[in-house]
Amino acid sequence: MTTDRKEPAYLFSDKQVAEKSELARRFLDTRSRLDENVHQADNFLVKRFYNLDHNTYMEGALPAKYKELMGLVASACLRCDDCINYHVIQSYRLGVTRAEQEEAINVALVVGGSIVVPHMRRAYELLTELYSV
Repeated sequence: MTTDRKEPAYLFSDKQVAEKSELARRFLDTRSRLDENVHQADNFLVKRFYNLDHNTYMEGALPAKYKELMGLVASACLRCDDCINYHVIQSYRLGVTRAEQEEAINVALVVGGSIVVPHMRRAYELLTELYSV
């Protein structure tokens, strides 16, 4: 069964996220700068992987926000702070609530165990900046 895929409808742009959170701004700036080096390499396999990654998180049978929350759980279990930051930001951009993100991190904590705690702390710091009034 094929499911039509479409770009998610983001509620916030990267620029709006960067204006809301200094942690997010630093992450997005660094990611953009480092990605430029990768793009300049013009590596066919990397391009294919980036395309696969992009298409995986598009709207489909599962809403993009659920996919981002799953990405957050997997990233926390794998203890990848860059990945956690990315999925927290993308989830925020899609309108995921802080409570939903915290619950996803709870799943990661149960699956991944206490080794997830330091990464959870850093994720909560970003969540605090993003969801502050």
